[in-house]
Amino acid sequence: MTEPTAPGTVRPGGRTARVREAVLGAAGDLLAEHGFTALDLAEISRIAGVGKTTVYRRWGTPGALAADLLDDMAEQSLPRARTGSAEQDLRENARLVVKTLTDPRQGRLFKSLIAASLCNDQAAQALHRFYAVRITEWAGCVTDAVERGELPAATDPRRVVAAVSAPLYYAFLNTGEALDEAAADRAAAAAVAAARAGAMA
Repeated sequence: MTEPTAPGTVRPGGRTARVREAVLGAAGDLLAEHGFTALDLAEISRIAGVGKTTVYRRWGTPGALAADLLDDMAEQSLPRARTGSAEQDLRENARLVVKTLTDPRQGRLFKSLIAASLCNDQAAQALHRFYAVRITEWAGCVTDAVERGELPAATDPRRVVAAVSAPLYYAFLNTGEALDEAAADRAAAAAVAAARAGAMA
């Protein structure tokens, strides 16, 4: 027996894909401007020009819609760098994180999605999936570096990648410190130094 598909997780084509794109675009705009509490399915259907019945049938809840938006963002994210240097690869990762978080729309959108994850289980699970996908993608930079002998054999690639973005998100959400290329480069250098010292085993 086939398991039922969760709302908003079908990967369609044609008209259905256009409907999804319109609805996710409207949802992203509302989240960025007004936060998760503004994620009203009827309003989204109006903005997207999609019938309410379609939106309610396809997504059902604001949490499912936020989850599908995060899944879409994970799919659209850029692939990892392949510079041949662990520090340069991870510097590219850190700069991508900074670029995303400081983008006027994307930064607000991420804050809203993170806030949603604190009060909605569907959004929380989707946020976990989003970061799992991105960490897995960039972990290859560390795996390659281990194979080249740049980093110790016992290095945990996922821990290294998480260590790159952690201080950037901390600044973004908590301290308000400047997020720029210098901050990105420091985060990458610190993670690589810790890995070289064996602290990321």
